[in-house]
Amino acid sequence: MADTEKNAEVKPAAKPEKEKKDILDEIDDGDLILQNERESVPLTPENAVFTRSAGGLISLSLKKEDGTTEEFERVVILRAFPVTNPDEFLSVREGDGRQNERGHEIGMVRRMSDFDEETGKLFLEELDRRYFTPIILKITGVKEKFGFSYWDAQTTAGNVTFILNNPFNNIRVLDDGRVYINDLDGNSFLIPDAKKLDPYSYRKIEVYL
Repeated sequence: MADTEKNAEVKPAAKPEKEKKDILDEIDDGDLILQNERESVPLTPENAVFTRSAGGLISLSLKKEDGTTEEFERVVILRAFPVTNPDEFLSVREGDGRQNERGHEIGMVRRMSDFDEETGKLFLEELDRRYFTPIILKITGVKEKFGFSYWDAQTTAGNVTFILNNPFNNIRVLDDGRVYINDLDGNSFLIPDAKKLDPYSYRKIEVYL
């Protein structure tokens, strides 16, 4: 009897089950930002009116399907295809500095040309500012150092030095002959026609074409 009692397994007393908490209870209200997702809609001259705000930014008045109008004091315009289709498929988003100025998408402009000339100018001003792409006029030097490629060039924005980590990946040739270069810092440069560069510049870029 004693041996039986000695060898018997002693089961630990069951711990009282903790009350399950909602995950929201463990998050401080100041750290949680709930945002309502909105459905992106096609933006056309019939439902969207873009104007310049008092601060020189772009405002939007959007007519909804139920007949009501939604006002956006500031919107941000981005290109879905900045290289291949710069004037089509423009994403219009809520301005939100907490998200690098890119809030939820309000809608998409299929073609910039669908809107009147004044609205087109507003689009271009915003896009030119956001997608500033200097044109390379002359390549003055290229050198390799520590696995990076350092380029010196004369551009429409002055003399610049930019760094490429892999020129074969960072230099892109389009079907129409334009050459786009994206550097390590996210800057873009354009060569409209590499064959029109001076001989020295062309030799430096030719190997990547």
